[in-house]
Formats: sequence, C-alpha cells, structure tokens
Amino acid sequence: MLDHEYTTKEVFQKNFFADWREEMTHEERKLIKNLSKCDFSEIHKYFMEKAEEKKNMTKEEKKAMKEEGNRLTEEYGFCMLDGHREKIGNFRVEPPGLFRGRGEHPKMGKLKKRIQPEDIIINCGKDSEIPEPPEGHRWKKVQHDNTVTWLASWVENIQGHIKYIMLNPSSKLKGEKDWQKYEVARRLKLIVASIREQYRKDWSSREMKTRQKGVALYFIDRLALRAGTEKDDDTADTVGCCSLRVEHITLHPELDGQEYMVEFDFLGKDSIRYYNRVPVEKQVFKNLKIFMENKDPEDDLFDRINTSYLNKSLSESMPELTAKVFRTFNASTTLQDQLNKLTTDDMSVEEKILSYNRANRAVAILCNHQRAAPKTFEKSMQLLQEKIKKKKEQLVEAKKELKQAKKSHKETPSEKSKKLVEKKEKAVRRLQEQLTKLQLQMTDREENKVIALGTSKLNYLDPRITVAWCKKHKVPIEKIYNKTQRDKFAWAIDMAGEEFQF
Repeated sequence: MLDHEYTTKEVFQKNFFADWREEMTHEERKLIKNLSKCDFSEIHKYFMEKAEEKKNMTKEEKKAMKEEGNRLTEEYGFCMLDGHREKIGNFRVEPPGLFRGRGEHPKMGKLKKRIQPEDIIINCGKDSEIPEPPEGHRWKKVQHDNTVTWLASWVENIQGHIKYIMLNPSSKLKGEKDWQKYEVARRLKLIVASIREQYRKDWSSREMKTRQKGVALYFIDRLALRAGTEKDDDTADTVGCCSLRVEHITLHPELDGQEYMVEFDFLGKDSIRYYNRVPVEKQVFKNLKIFMENKDPEDDLFDRINTSYLNKSLSESMPELTAKVFRTFNASTTLQDQLNKLTTDDMSVEEKILSYNRANRAVAILCNHQRAAPKTFEKSMQLLQEKIKKKKEQLVEAKKELKQAKKSHKETPSEKSKKLVEKKEKAVRRLQEQLTKLQLQMTDREENKVIALGTSKLNYLDPRITVAWCKKHKVPIEKIYNKTQRDKFAWAIDMAGEEFQF
C-alpha cells in the first residue's frame, strides 16, 4: 500500500498510527513514537516479491491454484435452499487490512481487524447440519431465521456496519427480489402523472413542510437524486436530496440565456461529486429562495422534512413506493425511450451495440454514475488508432487491386477474371466492415471514458428491456451482458419476449 496516494494523507497516517499503537506492547510503545521515523520498505519489498512470484507462476502452479480454488468453492460455495442447491455469493470473510473508504473518509487508515469465529452469527435451517467452527473456537450465535436471506453475519469494527454472507445474484431468491423491485417501478408508471400533479400543487401550499416535500420530490423525480439520510459526524460528508444544505445550491435568476437556473454542487454517494446546472419552474425557484432565507450555508435546505417522512407520504399513494423507486423508474424509462429512439432495423449489430451503450450512457449521466478514466485508456486508444490506420491502408490497397481486376476483366473478359473481381469486391466489403467496427469501438470507448455503465445496468435497469431489445433486433445477448450478468438476469432472459416494453 506504500505506493498508494492514500498513505500520504494526514488523516490516514494519524488513524493508522493511533490504531497501530493500540496493538503494540508496552515496550514497543516506548520505542515507536513517530510514524515519520518508521521504515516499512522491507515489508513493502517482501509483498512486492510475493506479487512478482505470483505473476511468474508456471502453468502447472496456476492450474494447481485454480483446482484448489474450485475445491474450496465446491466445499463452501453452495447451500441447500428449499431442497435446491444454490450458489453462495461471497463465502470468504474480508481479510484484515487498512480501511480506505471512498473520497475523504474521516476513518481512512484505521485497522480492519481479523474476523474470528466468535464474531460470526450462523443462520441456517433448524434441521440442517450446523457447520463446525475451526478447532478451539465457537460461533457467536447460531439462529434459524427464515425471514431473512443471509447465511452468516458479523459486525465490522471500523463503522459498526453488519456484513453478510448472501446467496449468489443468480439464485432463485435473488431473482424473485429483482423481479419484484422492477414490478414496483412499473406500477409507478400507472400513477406517476397524478403524483407529479400533486407535488406541483404542494409548491403553493400554506404549510412550509408540504412545500418542501413538493420541491424535494420534484428534484428526486426530475434529476434522479438519491433521497439522502442523516449521517454521523464520523462518516464522509456525502448528501442526497433531503440532506442538501444551503451551501450546496446557488440560485441564478438568469444564466446562459435561461431563466430560473439552479446550480447544484455536492458530494453524493461514494464521495462522487454531483455538479449540475438546471432550469427549474418559476414556483420551484421562488420556494428555494424562501427555504434559503435567514439561513447559514451549513443549514439544511429542507429543514422540515426527512427521507422517512417523504417515504411515508409516498406509500400512501402506492404500497411499497419509496423515493428510491423513482430512480429505478426514471432510469428504466430513459433506457426504454432511448433504445426506441436510437435503434433502427437497417443498422449492423455493431451500430446497434453503440446505440445501446449510448442509451445506457444517458441513464448513467442521469444517475451521476461516474468513474475515473481507466489507467490503460490512453494506451488502448493508441493501439486502436494503430489498428484503424493499418486497416485503412489495407482498404486502400484492396481498392487498388479491385480497380486493377476490373480493368483486366474489361480488357479480356473471362470466367476467371470475373471470379477475381468478385473475390476482390468481397475483400473490400470485408475490410470496410472491419474498419467500421473498429471506428465504432473507438467512438464507444471515447464517449464512455469517465462514465460507469455497469452500475445502472446491474441495479437500476429492468433487464427485460435489454433482453427484449436483443431479441427484437437480433443482437446476441452476450454482446450486452457478460456471464455473471447473464446468470443474475436468467429470470429476465427466460421471461421477456421481444414485445416487452417497460
């Protein structure tokens, strides 16, 4: 970890040293008082050598390692659920290490302690065989709760969060939960017009609480903001809609030629910056001015409401409706609309895939799913440019050969010269298709350089939209979903026909 930028941060160093000193003996504490005087280079060198050894393993060693991994998966990676053998998602507990967190997390550098059997609660059937703890140890507790889906749990020591061993996403139970989630979002479609009508009425309510609810719902619906919950002081300063502070928005009566502009700037989930400038309706703008009156920058914008109140209010419109459902609904609706708009029957498979990724990109932008540009981005783009250059040269040469073949056939027509022309025409077409494919790849990579498409694909987009689109437009599902995703969405692949619309 020495070569990671985290280790240069003061908070990281301070937290690490404090936790390390707690693990020291009395004698070690007397000796080690200043982190800057400590030299970890020998330990770092050891781990670098181990990593290098792993890289240079022989085929036989790699095979043996893989076989051992498969053996462990076979032994510990499955459970019996309602008489069916189901795969477990993560059957290994997290190893000890140093906590990093996302963004500027105040607990970065703290020691993640080793999980012992005495920390772990086992959840299994009353009639099942209870797994044996390691020799000399015992489980914290063994329970038989069939109302939850986890198989084991423990509390991690950094933030006090409960960690779980769960079923694999491809399991029947997970698939059912996924299906239910997207069905709730589809039911929202039937009443969303009346909800929008109501929150517009709320903007003019005599009650400030109702006005705040109306404006917050407008933002959650229109901008796909997360609802946001109250947080402790020892977590990263990230916010959602209900926890926005006055300092997070700036009002512009006019900006870039548009009226009633609101500028958002805050850290969202995982410390990803959300920056957006959007025009809003006049009444929303007026209300925001009122909400900000006589408040300091660090005061809550929506000081009369919280997520619980918002969700309770929404559940009165429809059972199971929460603010989170709007994000799923708007993401899936956007994908469906974009696919309908961007895809035509006369496109090649590669062009259709580009259209799909552009539709997915529109969703990722809506949901603010960003990523840092991959470290290998420049290198891979350079390789792609070289391939394109080479392919263009081959195409120029092939066209010259075709021209020459046509000329020869015209001068001395024969069956042989005719076949040669056809062969050269076929070669030109093939090279042109290959060039187009490479150019589409390059466009796709460039457009999605800092956009994370996977998050929305896995969590917010009804997979039946994708499956139906693939079936309708004759695009192999493998071109859109990898093996893990195909396993997770097996229910949708079986269920959705090409006529499905969200």
